[in-house]
Amino acid sequence: MTQPLSILHTESSIGWGGQELRILTEMEGMQRRGHRVTLVTADTAEILPAARQRGLEVVGLPIAYKKVRGLAALRRWLAAHGRDYTVVNTHSSTDAWLVAVASATLRGMPPAVRTRHVSTPVNDSWSTRWLYQRATRHVVVTGEALKAQLVRDNGFDPARITSVRTGIDLARFRPRAPGTTQVATDDDRPAVIILATLRDWKGHDDLLGAWVELRSRVAGWRLLVVGDGPRRAHLERRVAELDLRGDVTFAGNQDDVPAWFARAQIAVLPSYGDEGVPQSLMQAAACGLPAVSTPIGAIAEAVVDGVTGLLVPPRDVASLAAALERLMTQPELRARMGRAAHDYAQANFGIERMLVAMEEVFSAVAKGRA
Repeated sequence: MTQPLSILHTESSIGWGGQELRILTEMEGMQRRGHRVTLVTADTAEILPAARQRGLEVVGLPIAYKKVRGLAALRRWLAAHGRDYTVVNTHSSTDAWLVAVASATLRGMPPAVRTRHVSTPVNDSWSTRWLYQRATRHVVVTGEALKAQLVRDNGFDPARITSVRTGIDLARFRPRAPGTTQVATDDDRPAVIILATLRDWKGHDDLLGAWVELRSRVAGWRLLVVGDGPRRAHLERRVAELDLRGDVTFAGNQDDVPAWFARAQIAVLPSYGDEGVPQSLMQAAACGLPAVSTPIGAIAEAVVDGVTGLLVPPRDVASLAAALERLMTQPELRARMGRAAHDYAQANFGIERMLVAMEEVFSAVAKGRA
């Protein structure tokens, strides 16, 4: 283990999803390993009360937007406290810019590491190049495909980019025997589960379209939609319009996610944009579920096509339906891929791998070697 570090995380996003979970999970793990961790986040962010509930040190500032008020507030805070930290880890575009500008006007600020959680293209303007190549000491991405994208499309130095896949708690996410768990549904039909924030690019609409096709070809299955978000009302209307209310359950956000995976046979995520390595697919694999997804971002690092699941082209409803039908109608294939998914998760998705890798990045940056 490295020498104790003081790590300052910043997050301007006010929403909730895998990125926020990664930050909290990493902070808790680093704290267990003897490091000091602090989060500065937007004062209206959902991660703020979640961090407090977990007993983490957190500060709320008006940094949700790239505005003078937020820059001034963050600069004052950094002037008073920034020198106490070994490294600052930024996570979203807004907080990365605010930290960079504020730090450029102060002396003695800690070096910055930028974690990019998604595959959104990075523009090639001079200001963005300054942010990534000068103001930021090192870039962490959540999948090798994201690193390759930055090197290929932006010409960034690969030596200053490290891929650190998000880790999950393998003691929590594991197969459970049938009948040993209860969830808020009394429907015992076999199920396909999608665990994702209800945003358009997660592909829920495509999944409902595929389900219409499947309904006439595969009888006796249901669809579990776990998660919440801005598209819930729209999706509930679509379910009603397509007459799928008897097949689709909206479960909302759930704390005991492994219990919901235990009630399903197949995981699905037909995402078509802005992905790293989705935690829901790693969690499903650890619970022994095969998955159907798309080769977006670094998803192929979570689902090994033909081994732990099936990958289909994004926005291709017919291919999505065909892949789901294949797993729904072939229990032996489903079981074989489920076992392979569990084994792959055990070998690749553990949280300690993430923590050790992040310690190495932070320590190298602090010593000026990155």
